[in-house]
Amino acid sequence: MEKAIQEFVRDLKLSNGVNIQCVFTAWDEVSGAAKYTSNKFYKDGVLYVTLTSSVVRNNLYFQQAALIREINHHLALDPIFVKDDKYCPGVSRLVLK
Repeated sequence: MEKAIQEFVRDLKLSNGVNIQCVFTAWDEVSGAAKYTSNKFYKDGVLYVTLTSSVVRNNLYFQQAALIREINHHLALDPIFVKDDKYCPGVSRLVLK
């Protein structure tokens, strides 16, 4: 079933948009900072996140490597995420603003 969903999304050329939404959802779930997140943007493997709390941003800054690893792990387990999409393969870098 997972393969059929991915093929359906790919055939309708929705994989880029769906993958980006999966990345945003993974950020919210993994970081625990959803209520402090005011803006999210993804481009070329880089997830840009604007936070409303400097304290939260500072704490997350020191956890960047672990956050990237956990986000990518979360994406690997997501049945909707199309793993071989060339425009949104996962998160390689995290920029906190």
